Amino acid sequence: MLPPIRGGRLADSSLRAWLAQSDLTQADEPQELLATILNELGLPYPEQGLAALRMWGQTGDRPTVWIAAADPVYLEPRLDHLCLHALQRTGIPPSDLRPLFDHLQETLADDQRYGFARLGPYGYLRAESPISTAMVPAYVIDQREPGEFLPTGEHTVMHRNILSEIEMALHEHEVNVRRMEEGKAPVNSLWLWGGGMAPERITRPQPPLFTEDPLLLGYWESATAVADLWPGSFADCAEASLHGFVAVTPEYDLSPERLHQYLQDLRELLRSDRVSRLILLFRDGLRADVRRSDTLKFWRRDSELLD
Repeated sequence: MLPPIRGGRLADSSLRAWLAQSDLTQADEPQELLATILNELGLPYPEQGLAALRMWGQTGDRPTVWIAAADPVYLEPRLDHLCLHALQRTGIPPSDLRPLFDHLQETLADDQRYGFARLGPYGYLRAESPISTAMVPAYVIDQREPGEFLPTGEHTVMHRNILSEIEMALHEHEVNVRRMEEGKAPVNSLWLWGGGMAPERITRPQPPLFTEDPLLLGYWESATAVADLWPGSFADCAEASLHGFVAVTPEYDLSPERLHQYLQDLRELLRSDRVSRLILLFRDGLRADVRRSDTLKFWRRDSELLD
């Protein structure tokens, strides 16, 4: 998994020609990261408990209670709809999140029905009884109207009620007042998604994983599979994994210069026979299936999918 590539971010003609010779496809809609990777590997996608898996990946301990992810968002009122902004994508400091979640815990958790917690840049909601939650994280619908992604079916009334309470509690909080004065988007709601219980730990063969993404780490931990933090280069991943690996570059590492270096390193791994095939997934939905034999397609020098 690599940074975005489209929009002129890759100017190097040699690397563009290298990718143009591969099998290139473009996803129609934004994809959830875990689902995208599991689809490539043919591994099962969890039916519930994504938030619990993410917490598992953050802490190293399997949660034993019902948990939903509660991630900070800004719901921008527009003429005839709301537009969701996933604030984790733009970066929100713990110094802003901490008092907001402390306030929610103090004002809404008195009767023990709910509990709020913040771990790093992520928020969580604990509930005694299950609540319907969205299936996808906020970044999948960033800059889009959230209505079609809201939960349906059982327990939706509970979802609407707790969300209404959350939004009233966040309204005009001093952190949001200050953020607006500084020209920043306020945290006026939380996106509740991935609710459920963590799965029982099993043993399942999976390729080694290198990532800083806690949801992926939690999924690998639940399968008793080998996982480690991103080591900084694909060469290090290949050195530690003789039979293939999954590597996810850091989410906020988006510079075109770093993308250029990543692709150079991957091309060298393929040329030196350290790997026989590359499946490159870019964060803007482009997919490249690259094989050594692709160099025979010398007539391909560029692709409009890279623009």
